[in-house]
Amino acid sequence: MSDYIATIQQLLEFNRNMTLKLLEEISQLDDPSSALTYQPGPQRAHIAWQMMHIAITEELFATDRLRKTTSNLSAWFPQFQKGSIADQTIPSAGEIREILAKSRENLLETLLTIHESDLDQIPEGLKERGWTNRLALQVICWHEAHHQGQAHLLLNSWKAEH
Repeated sequence: MSDYIATIQQLLEFNRNMTLKLLEEISQLDDPSSALTYQPGPQRAHIAWQMMHIAITEELFATDRLRKTTSNLSAWFPQFQKGSIADQTIPSAGEIREILAKSRENLLETLLTIHESDLDQIPEGLKERGWTNRLALQVICWHEAHHQGQAHLLLNSWKAEH
């Protein structure tokens, strides 16, 4: 494994710990489902959407963007992929934790298929965007931090109202 991939793995682990810490905080609330469904406005992404979007985006990168393989999580794609509109079908904190774990496992498995010599190659699933493996891995690291931050802001807003 290249040093680059090892660094990406460390960043992914740090980011996931922060996401799971936030999810655990929500789980300890008197009414976790109220927090998970909190939206800043009509049809805007709620906390559950933010966290599931992290998982589903990782799954899409693991199974479609960086390599071509089937996904066992594809039933969740329409509800939580980019461009979807948050609805009121809300997974529990436990379900979110489970999907985050499954998609992360798949992403880490995919990382092991990327060698140093592949980092500047554009995988088939990212040709339209022109992203190399290197850039895709940078984006996927940033992506979790971005959406975890949005979920954290939403939780703070929910707390201010409750």
